[in-house]
Amino acid sequence: MTQLENENPLIHQKLQERSVLPEEEDDNIVDAFDTREVFDLIRGINDPEHPLTLEDLNVVDLSNVQVDDAKNDVKVLFTPTIPHCSMATLIGLSIKVKLLRSLPSRFKVDVEISPGSHASEHAVNKQLADKERVAAALENTHLIAVVNQCLENS
Repeated sequence: MTQLENENPLIHQKLQERSVLPEEEDDNIVDAFDTREVFDLIRGINDPEHPLTLEDLNVVDLSNVQVDDAKNDVKVLFTPTIPHCSMATLIGLSIKVKLLRSLPSRFKVDVEISPGSHASEHAVNKQLADKERVAAALENTHLIAVVNQCLENS
């Protein structure tokens, strides 16, 4: 069995579920995407190493989600649980895939590691920002199976 990098991660308190208003469910009403709506899309992504969500581990946090609906921009910063997390690229890719699958195609989605939280921050951010690398990763059947497993209950 593989040794876990972070055997005893700190589990954080979750935000309460957001109440969905009837007008938000009405497809005839056009409403702007907001940070909470985007956060709700990614909060339930499974950690690839633990049976916990990214929200449970405080890898994603509402304060690190930025949405500018008028400019079609979404930016998410995520914080790995340890500075040498080998799963950081996979976590970032899972967040990016979830948002690309869930949001209208008009949005530019940027996913980055929170500044100063990972030893290979620059390299991971470069990979996640490279459209060709992301596309190539999504053509890898093993990798997309792992990403889909992370997204299974989100």
